[in-house]
Amino acid sequence: MPPRHIGIVACSAEGAALCYRTICAEGAALLGPHVHPEISMHTPSLADYVRAIEHDDWPAVGELMLGSARKLAGAGAQFLICPDNTIHQAMAYVVPRSPLPWLHIAEVAAGAAVTRGFRRIGITGTKWLVDSDVYPEKLAARGLQAVRPSPAEREACNRIIMDELVNGVLDASSTHYFQQVISRLKDQGCDAVVLGCTEIPLVIDDRNSPLPTLDSTRLLARAALRRAVET
Repeated sequence: MPPRHIGIVACSAEGAALCYRTICAEGAALLGPHVHPEISMHTPSLADYVRAIEHDDWPAVGELMLGSARKLAGAGAQFLICPDNTIHQAMAYVVPRSPLPWLHIAEVAAGAAVTRGFRRIGITGTKWLVDSDVYPEKLAARGLQAVRPSPAEREACNRIIMDELVNGVLDASSTHYFQQVISRLKDQGCDAVVLGCTEIPLVIDDRNSPLPTLDSTRLLARAALRRAVET
C-alpha cells in the first residue's frame, strides 16, 4: 500500500517550506532512499491571512483554510496539516466543514512533550498565538502547564516574526532576543519551550536555546510522515 498523500495548508512561506523539506528529507528513513509520500500544498496570499487576523476575524481565517483544504482534496490529498500555529485558532470553524481530516500542530507538540517527560512548557510565537488558548488547552489536556511571556515580550517577538522571519530575514540580535525570552521562561520554572511559530526554528534550536525545544514545524512534519505510512 503506498503512503497516504499529504496535503499542506500553508500560510507563511518560510514555515511551510521548512515543513515540506522536512517531510521530503526524512521520508527516506521510513521508506528508503529518496522516497517520501506524495505531497500537495496550497497557499493563498499571506496578506489575506494577515488582514483577517488583524481584524480578529477567525471565521474569515477559517474560510481561507477551507479553500485550501478543498483544493487539496481535489488534488488527491488524504489528510491535511497546517504548518502555521497562529491560524490554528480557526480550527473550530474548519474541522466540522473540512473535506479531509487534520493533524493539529499543538496536539502533536503536546504529545512530544509528554513523551520527553516535560511538565511546564513556555510558549513562544506571534502575539496572536501566545495570547490564545491554542497551546494551553492542548497542553492542559495532557496534564501539562503552559507559561506565556510578558505582553511586552509578545509584542517584540511578534515584530521579529512578522517583519523578519516570515521574510527570511535572520538577524543575530533577534535570535539573541528570543534566547533572552526563553531564559526568562526558564526562570519561571519551565522545563521546555514550544517554538510555536513555524519560522522560529530557523533561528532557535536545542543547540542555542536555554531550554529544550519543541520544534512545532518538524514535529508536525514527522507526525505527518507517520500518519502517511500507517497501515
